[in-house]
Amino acid sequence: MTAFSVQNLNLYYGDFQALKSITLEIPARQITALIGPSGCGKSTFLKSLNRMNDLVEGCRISGDIKLDGVDIYKDKMDVNVLRKRVGMVFQKPNPFPMSIYDNIAYGPRTHGVRSK
Repeated sequence: MTAFSVQNLNLYYGDFQALKSITLEIPARQITALIGPSGCGKSTFLKSLNRMNDLVEGCRISGDIKLDGVDIYKDKMDVNVLRKRVGMVFQKPNPFPMSIYDNIAYGPRTHGVRSK
């Protein structure tokens, strides 16, 4: 069973193409490792799997990324639901491009907690 199916993924930061024609099947309930030198696009690819790149100004994606058969970009998948299913823990802190407070409050807010 495939969890993620990636077809012809291209990702651009403005005019710079960071990912080029990636096609990959990531099986469910299996360990999958991405290895490569620094700056080759591993983190950029991972961030595309839970749409963290939506928050990067000038980022544009083409191709298909399907999670359990649902295209996470084209089928209007709720980003909060997606991020509950696809979590990320990076080696270095990778905050969203907003204030420290908003980064800390992001988790509780997605679960309906609004009070300080």
